[in-house]
Amino acid sequence: MSDTDRMAKVEPVRLDPESQFKFKCHPGIECFTQCCRDINIILTPYDIIRLKNRLNLPSDEFLAIYTEPQLLEKTGLPVITLKFLEDEDKDTDSKLCPFVRETGCLVYDDRPTTCRYYPLGVASLSHKEDADGKEFYFFVHEPHCLGFKEDKLWTVKEWRKDQGVDIHDEINAEWTDLLVRKRSFPPNMQLTEQTQKMFFLVSYNLDKFREFVFESSFMDRYEVDPITLDKIKDDEIELLKFGLKWLKWLLFKEGEFKLKPKDQYDA
Repeated sequence: MSDTDRMAKVEPVRLDPESQFKFKCHPGIECFTQCCRDINIILTPYDIIRLKNRLNLPSDEFLAIYTEPQLLEKTGLPVITLKFLEDEDKDTDSKLCPFVRETGCLVYDDRPTTCRYYPLGVASLSHKEDADGKEFYFFVHEPHCLGFKEDKLWTVKEWRKDQGVDIHDEINAEWTDLLVRKRSFPPNMQLTEQTQKMFFLVSYNLDKFREFVFESSFMDRYEVDPITLDKIKDDEIELLKFGLKWLKWLLFKEGEFKLKPKDQYDA
């Protein structure tokens, strides 16, 4: 049996924040950057903010150059994945992250959430289905990874803080919750095309969402207090939080959003 076959048969172990593991990745390790090949990286809203600003690109240009759209099978919600490139230096079908070179990641300080978690994965439980409502974690076992042979000891909690993924999770929490809640809906409850577009706009194209809020009839239809308006004009994180609250109201009719009287916004 090959190493690949053995690894494929390893049952996932459920980890909690205090679970311990040994791991270290560094340029001196033989498998350095091999984990950056042939993977499917779903980008979160905060990933887009960090990456587009790192590259000094508006949202729509970043999306066009570096991402590919997908629909989540169980939710009908649109997501985007990082667009990988053909590896011209190898005679294989291997695909490589556009930001990775032999020396490492060009955008390491602003790398996506999935990359920060590695070698861990995170799984969200069905919305409010678990008594404690906590996420759980697992190892991403890959045959080529030698990082587990290093002596650096971590707890899951320490790793998340060290990699900055705790901040990513905090900012993305409402978005993740929307995905999980929609997954629990019956399959026959499909989203309209317009709702899918709005979900995509809020999640990934904040520049266009800002235009939608301030340059369409949005402000004529919804009651938004002046303090919130002041925050979302220039702060992308606040704009994202605002948009996610609106999506929660749009999808589940929950939250603080209030429509203005119809005769007022029809006038």
